[in-house]
Amino acid sequence: MSTPKKAVLEPLRVRLRRLQFTVGMGFLALVLGSMLSVALTLRLSERVQALDFAPLQYAIALLVENLWVLAVLPLLCYGSARIIELRPWPTALGTALTGQFFILALDFARDGVDGWLERGWLRTVLEWAVFAGGVVLSRQAVVRGRAHAHKQGERAQQQAAAKTDEYAEFLREAERAGEKIAQREAAKAEGQGTPEQSQPAPEQAPATPTLESSEPKPEDAPRKPAA
Repeated sequence: MSTPKKAVLEPLRVRLRRLQFTVGMGFLALVLGSMLSVALTLRLSERVQALDFAPLQYAIALLVENLWVLAVLPLLCYGSARIIELRPWPTALGTALTGQFFILALDFARDGVDGWLERGWLRTVLEWAVFAGGVVLSRQAVVRGRAHAHKQGERAQQQAAAKTDEYAEFLREAERAGEKIAQREAAKAEGQGTPEQSQPAPEQAPATPTLESSEPKPEDAPRKPAA
């Protein structure tokens, strides 16, 4: 009973994990990009204000404010694609829309609808154009990250195949050495296994005289003369 349920719920779990990862990466890119933008704004504010060309000031300010989608988000997408199998367009759009949603929510909480209307159509178009550029850059970052990951995987496979070939060659050399040793041992065994020449039997020593034969026989008693 549990196996069919797991099979049905597994795709939903995968999609939910992808959504969580996308939202988290978009929020992280916004936070890191905002910190970077504030640091650059503090350092470049005097130099930018010293410029006499107002459109250039606005362009620099627009780029600095959107560093989270132009620089930070593509870097995060590239690094994540090197590790995880990500889809280019869904990842780029999902992460960018997540960050943009938080920005719009903050602007609405601060200025309301009037703040959006006061921007004007030109500024709104430019902001969304920069946003679209960041999405394209994020998509390219995912594609490059996956390509580099595949290349790294191919290199790892080639190295593993080379090590396998080296190990197989080592085994073949070991087998050859074992065969040579076995042949030498067999040749030595054949040389030592020739039949030895039969040695002549030792001559039998003469029998030692017995005690009876060694003792002298007594002479017969003298016979009496005949009458």
